Amino acid sequence: MKNSSSQKVTTPLPHREGQGGESVGGILFRRFIQYLRLERAFSNNTVDAYVRDLNKLLGYYKDEGIDFRKVTLEQLETFVATLMDIGIQPRSISRILSGVKAFYRFLYLEKEIEDDPTELLESPSRGHHLPDVMTVGEIDTLIDSIDLSKPEGQRDRAILETLYSCGLRVSELCKLKISDLFLVEGFIRVHGKGKKERLVPISQRAIDELNRWFDDRNRLEPKPGCTDYVFLSVRRRTPLSRITVFHIVKELCQQNGFRDSISPHTFRHSFATHLLEGGANLRAIQEMLGHEDIGTTEIYVHIDRHRLREEIMCHHPRNLKAIHNS
Repeated sequence: MKNSSSQKVTTPLPHREGQGGESVGGILFRRFIQYLRLERAFSNNTVDAYVRDLNKLLGYYKDEGIDFRKVTLEQLETFVATLMDIGIQPRSISRILSGVKAFYRFLYLEKEIEDDPTELLESPSRGHHLPDVMTVGEIDTLIDSIDLSKPEGQRDRAILETLYSCGLRVSELCKLKISDLFLVEGFIRVHGKGKKERLVPISQRAIDELNRWFDDRNRLEPKPGCTDYVFLSVRRRTPLSRITVFHIVKELCQQNGFRDSISPHTFRHSFATHLLEGGANLRAIQEMLGHEDIGTTEIYVHIDRHRLREEIMCHHPRNLKAIHNS
């Protein structure tokens, strides 16, 4: 849950009660906030940032059944690895860990824990290469720059919007079929690695772009065996290849003076980063990305689809715009 104010900090973990029925965890967090403001002399913005980042860790603890007082260095390193797995850049991870380390330093000083588990916790090297993350403004610039007078213009808009709104791998986008679309319900079925399937919420903006593409697509006559594929080559009338999608993105980046490192995969990492920064639950993001570390093939049994849809609808920039404009 995203906290707009540090006064709303709560612990997702059960704790014994203190005086007046107040949880020990709640008392600790208020003392931690006072520690940041009074002893560390941090600004309100910095305190709020620390609290938001700490809540990411606490949400992860809750999902994994970990007691924050008994966490180990190894468990913290797994948390860092999880952030890297979903494409969070080293700089953002370092910022998150600043709040985590401050919290455990506070617990140690207050004698709430015997040892500080973050003492040997290292931030990821900023020299380690991770794909770029674009801002929402950059993504809008690329999509808006597409020439709709070209036969493939609307198709390309739908491609970029679907990549970003759903966090798809380029191979998943190319394999997407009309029979995988449940647009009325607001989901698409994605065929991921290892023949695993998952349901991913899709934003209304992506749905609108797809429907406009279908107006153009209906005038095409797909080659035999290709009628169910969403994205087709306008000239060959066959499913798009990964190379074609890479070329589309590279050409748009060159036209707009964007950096060469941007690729279709950048949209996937931007999806994950923007959701995390918006306050989405880390486990929900992992499920949406279909990452192998989730460790389950029977995804429909283990996922509350309505909860995950709410998670994406509440925190993805595309959906936030739709909410504010309604």
